[in-house]
Amino acid sequence: MSTIVSDMIWPVEFAVTDTSFSNGGLSTEERESGTVFAPKFDSSGLLTAVVVDHASGEALVVAHMNAEALEATLATGKVHFWSRSRERLWMKGETSGHVLAVEQVLVDCDQDALLIRATPAGPTCHTGELSCFYRQIELRDGAPVIRRREP
Repeated sequence: MSTIVSDMIWPVEFAVTDTSFSNGGLSTEERESGTVFAPKFDSSGLLTAVVVDHASGEALVVAHMNAEALEATLATGKVHFWSRSRERLWMKGETSGHVLAVEQVLVDCDQDALLIRATPAGPTCHTGELSCFYRQIELRDGAPVIRRREP
């Protein structure tokens, strides 16, 4: 099965079950070195997705995906997440128009986290900041404090 995403063809080999993805009975070697994409969701049915700017490499947002969000992301080429607080699927930028166009999806060695390289159509953070990581922690008099980081 292939899905066209951002003018790229993604060879997507799913291990499909009634929950969309499974470990497919993969050995550790197959999971870490093979070609079968079988994401390892946590006990809540989620995996972590880190999104970075395709051009700059800057971290934009970290959120969670369930199988539905992952399928929607791969099918549409726009980043989708599962909102734990709202308990629903959402496309990043669905109300603001600041969508994240997928350029590349990387999976880690044991397939329980994704790194998504995307092109943002505007600020990524709901605060209006370009990135959700616009503050940094510093120690002042031995205590951690947060300050706005320089761009």
